[in-house]
Amino acid sequence: MSSAHKRTLTNSDVSRLSKEMRDHEHLEDIDGSTHASTSDDLEHYTRYPNRWSRIREYIREPAAEFFGVMILIIFGNGVDCQVVLSADTRVASSPKGDYLSLNFGWAVGTALGVWVSGGISGGHINPAVTIALAVFRDFPWRKVPGYIFAQVMGGLCGAGIIYANYIHAIDLVEGGRNIRTVPGTASLFSTYAMDYMTSVSCFFDEFVGTAVLLIVVMAIGDARNGPPPPGLAPLVLFILILGIGASIGMQTGYAINPARDLGPRLLTAMVGYGADVFTFRSHYWLWCPVIAPIVGALVGVLIYDACFFTGAESILNKPDAKARALHERARDAERQRPIAGVENV
Repeated sequence: MSSAHKRTLTNSDVSRLSKEMRDHEHLEDIDGSTHASTSDDLEHYTRYPNRWSRIREYIREPAAEFFGVMILIIFGNGVDCQVVLSADTRVASSPKGDYLSLNFGWAVGTALGVWVSGGISGGHINPAVTIALAVFRDFPWRKVPGYIFAQVMGGLCGAGIIYANYIHAIDLVEGGRNIRTVPGTASLFSTYAMDYMTSVSCFFDEFVGTAVLLIVVMAIGDARNGPPPPGLAPLVLFILILGIGASIGMQTGYAINPARDLGPRLLTAMVGYGADVFTFRSHYWLWCPVIAPIVGALVGVLIYDACFFTGAESILNKPDAKARALHERARDAERQRPIAGVENV
């Protein structure tokens, strides 16, 4: 009986072992095929599979800025045209929006423009942001000209798309295809301050708006503060632009972005508005919607970095001469220490 029981156990074990061996062989086949496939993929992988991929590597960041600003302007200039032009009964039977609509349009354009470009170029879509980051945050200066050029051209092309879309409504409001007035319908594309505003007041308005913009933008990107969850930075920017427009946007049109103003202004000069878009109020286009936002951005980042930011990438947090000297002494002392265990050899 003991021998029979022993034979039964042996047969059972043999059966089990045979099954395990078959399963093991099957897994080896799978692993072998997977390894071969992976080896093939690695063998044929190349960073630039074709000529266009090599070109794209150089243009993707400026292209992201270009399309980010273009989207901003399509929504921003688009809502300006719809709201203002529809107020004329020759264009629409009833107005299609109000001042709050303008604020929502620009906020949506900003959020979506950053959403499109943020993961590729950082989503600056604003020369003032680019310059401020280059000055204070180690953004490479070699990239600044390309970024700014792409941003301005994005504004010009976005404005061109909207101008082509609303050209017939503009003709009705102006009284003909060959009639274009400044500010008139030119203000649908670029910013023009209200008549009662002095030059200093215009500059201050744009300066304050852009400084607030950059303080909040720096807080969004500060991991040691309270950054939004991944992917929700555009939502914060939507709220920010909506708030700026609703509170301090009336008097100068809250450019707070040189590309948002200069790109469309170039377009208006090209399509019939002429040099008046640049000579208006003693070259208003330069000192208010271009210089004031840049100065405001620099001050905004300076305030944030001086008061809150502790990251090493800020110029305000670079080691001074005393700290560098202490670091050198500590490194030299570390080099002079004997290797552990040498004294026991």
